[in-house]
Amino acid sequence: MSVVLGGMVQHGSVFTQIRPNNKILANGHPDQELRANLRRIANFRNAISIVSIYFQAGLIFWTALTLNTPLIYVVAFLLVGRTHAQLLALMHESAHRLLFSNRLFNDFIGRWILGYPSFTNTDGYRRVHMAHHRQEFGPNEPDIALYANYPVTRASFWRKLRRDAFGKTGLRLLRQQLRDALHTETVQSGAVQHNTQRKIFALHFVAFLTSALILNPYIYLGLWLLPYLTVWRVMNRLRSIAEHGGLRADSDRRVTTHSVCQHWLTRFYFVPFNLGWHIAHHLDAGIPFRSLPEYHKQLRLAGFVSDTYEYRNYSQLWQALRSRK
Repeated sequence: MSVVLGGMVQHGSVFTQIRPNNKILANGHPDQELRANLRRIANFRNAISIVSIYFQAGLIFWTALTLNTPLIYVVAFLLVGRTHAQLLALMHESAHRLLFSNRLFNDFIGRWILGYPSFTNTDGYRRVHMAHHRQEFGPNEPDIALYANYPVTRASFWRKLRRDAFGKTGLRLLRQQLRDALHTETVQSGAVQHNTQRKIFALHFVAFLTSALILNPYIYLGLWLLPYLTVWRVMNRLRSIAEHGGLRADSDRRVTTHSVCQHWLTRFYFVPFNLGWHIAHHLDAGIPFRSLPEYHKQLRLAGFVSDTYEYRNYSQLWQALRSRK
């Protein structure tokens, strides 16, 4: 399959002239003082956020079992997709080592509490994700196939989403993880990968047994595994292409990364924990998620981000991504 990049790069006229000030430099990076303020890690608040995710998940399960109606199960199913998005948003923060100041604690939480419950090898994710940040669309870009060839036709766009929504994408990736877990590998790096996959499946086996013995086996299968394979896969694709779909390598981050105006509903469901302020994240990947809105505000004041460059909402961007005739 051919790889075409840059089809969604906007005309140069939308990139307004940057007005460097005492906070934002000419390249969009924060000055030393602002950078130091933005890079502070909120350890206690982050711990509360993690607890809140599990509390919400427990409340979803309890409500579904108590009310026991088809509509409630549908709502619960969709909300657990959001739960996976929340876990993996904070796993992403942990991969950048921005979740907790203590590195060992940060990595432990990132693996066992955030990544593994959503079938993600946090250490493996960190390796490929750092390649993404070193040079978007560079020779080591891990997600080039996901971002390439946009805009696509409406038929192609919806075909991709149907594969995700019906579990085809999720099952294919899960089977690969299971093969890795069962594979015997003598090379040290491969052994670490396979051992991590075994830990992930062991955790999920315990979760299934706990669900079956204490609650109901369908809670794990229908309200944890299935939303991961379907709802979250759709969310992941839509978010990923909204970040970099159809763009290309460039020294100007506005050519490599989309920016979308953030509204409360999308922040609640689709891009939790400030994932949507992605241009700010790529300009300085060492800034924790809680500081990204403030950084984005300063980028706007300096003219780096403007109404002509930023999409009004995700619907507008997705429509542009599927505009090819």
